[in-house]
Amino acid sequence: MKASQTFVSTLKEAPADAEIVSHRLMMRAGMIKRLSAGIYSYMPMGLRVIRKVETIIREEMNRAGAVELLMPVVQPAELWQETGRFQAYGPELMRVKDRHQRDFVIQPTSEEVITDIARQELRSYRQLPRNFYHIQTKFRDERRPRFGVMRGREFTMKDAYSFDRDQASALKSYQAMFDAYKRIFDRFGLQYRAVAADTGAIGGDASHEFQVIADTGEDAIAYCPASDYAANVELAEALPLIAARATPAQPLAKTPTPGKSTCEDVAVLLGLPLSHTVKSLVLATDEKNEAGDVVKTTVWLLLVRGDHGLNEVKAGKVPGLKAGFRFATVAEIEDHFGCKPGYLGPIGTKKPVRLVADRTVAHMADFVCGANEADFHLTGVNWGRDLPEPDLVADIRNVVAGDPSPDGRGVLAIQRGIEVGHVFYLGTKKYSEPMGANFLDENGKPQPFEMGCYGIGVTRLLGAAIEQNHDERGIIWPAAMAPFSVVVCPIGIDRSAEVRAAAEQLHDQLAATGIDVVLDDRGERPGAMFADWELIGVPLRVVISDRGLKAGTVEVQGRRDDAAAAVPVVEALAAVRARLEA
Repeated sequence: MKASQTFVSTLKEAPADAEIVSHRLMMRAGMIKRLSAGIYSYMPMGLRVIRKVETIIREEMNRAGAVELLMPVVQPAELWQETGRFQAYGPELMRVKDRHQRDFVIQPTSEEVITDIARQELRSYRQLPRNFYHIQTKFRDERRPRFGVMRGREFTMKDAYSFDRDQASALKSYQAMFDAYKRIFDRFGLQYRAVAADTGAIGGDASHEFQVIADTGEDAIAYCPASDYAANVELAEALPLIAARATPAQPLAKTPTPGKSTCEDVAVLLGLPLSHTVKSLVLATDEKNEAGDVVKTTVWLLLVRGDHGLNEVKAGKVPGLKAGFRFATVAEIEDHFGCKPGYLGPIGTKKPVRLVADRTVAHMADFVCGANEADFHLTGVNWGRDLPEPDLVADIRNVVAGDPSPDGRGVLAIQRGIEVGHVFYLGTKKYSEPMGANFLDENGKPQPFEMGCYGIGVTRLLGAAIEQNHDERGIIWPAAMAPFSVVVCPIGIDRSAEVRAAAEQLHDQLAATGIDVVLDDRGERPGAMFADWELIGVPLRVVISDRGLKAGTVEVQGRRDDAAAAVPVVEALAAVRARLEA
């Protein structure tokens, strides 16, 4: 292809609202144009990258035995009401009405629709296992769309959905998709980790996220450098850091801590390590009647060590908190503790509370906590002697670097990642049972489908790849994702017939061998021409000039190379092919 036949539209400066590297570079490289908050037009250069991504995904999905179909963007609300997600999904689900005032949704995902297809089409165990996938536009009405394609409202995803007769078969389908995802991200040439993850709004029994490693990633990943263990911090198990509770060695004392309402300030005032303090967090759960009125509120006190943070996902799995919780109001805190936040603790509460201690806190002795009185803390606090054992002991904290790895093979490290893929084993309770999606087994009895679902953020992958691969000059696309593999840059093409002929000949030779090549025939000055293609991120550049042709050479330079290499003209085709194959 010639540059004059496509559309090259680069900018010297990124728009002011472009917040992160990928957003700035995609705007500057002319790959996207903002239409509205979180909604972008994909320009020709960006669309070429998307099509490259989709091709690899399709090849590996087909190889794994999945069958492509296409489900609609607009879906009837009745299906979502069957699973309860129409009400539960939240404001991110865009709900619309047609001219007849019937409810529809702009789909963020398609579990309900594919389950409806399965319950109509898959009637016998002989038709199983089955896996359907599609690549389709999605819409999630993000409250604060940001970071360009990384957290937009409209985006493209690949969804796949598996249907099996039993759990063993479903786990085989899950593994097949897991393996296919590894092949996909290997082919993209990205550094990534597959990490154990929480199932979130999709629901289900098991899941893994595929995280592209990048310093700007929103997700924190806990991994063990000495083993294969990796998990999202939301899910990573935090083992107790104290093997057993020590015998009390200090008396309980009420200690003045004027104006010191945080664990950090108290530790400094008392000259103690922060790890000797305990942090109090107050939650509340509401029981409601059929009319939706609150009939009973229970207040919970969760204790974590002063240098640790509460993991809300883990807290949501504690018995009694699973149905949903909220942070208690100041009025509720004062009513139960007789004190404002900042000096709260488990001893001497004004009203009973449900007490949950993190595993590490449950093993602590002689610790410091709030005294439930402004400007005072208690020191020398011990379980059993000074306060009863907690109602529950649970893993409710975030892991931190240096924690023991749950697999017992080292310690954890933390790195940032961008989620680009997610695989879920759903089982039967989330979709097939609520929607009555059954098949007949060997005995002619109806059984619910064992389901799995598997997503890849197609457009998000572009941003993730750029966050991982860029420099001060622009994007550095992995070869499999680049809009073009090679750019031929002739210097003075509009002035030299020899340069034009050599450039067109090399372009035609490369194209004839199946290489995705573009010839910049715009007649730009060398500096501007090179800057454009470095910004766009084409992996390999070939420069042809009168001076080089007189010496019998062209210059070949990789996007990451510091300098170009002179290659004989007659060897240019072979040299380019060798570089691309390498």
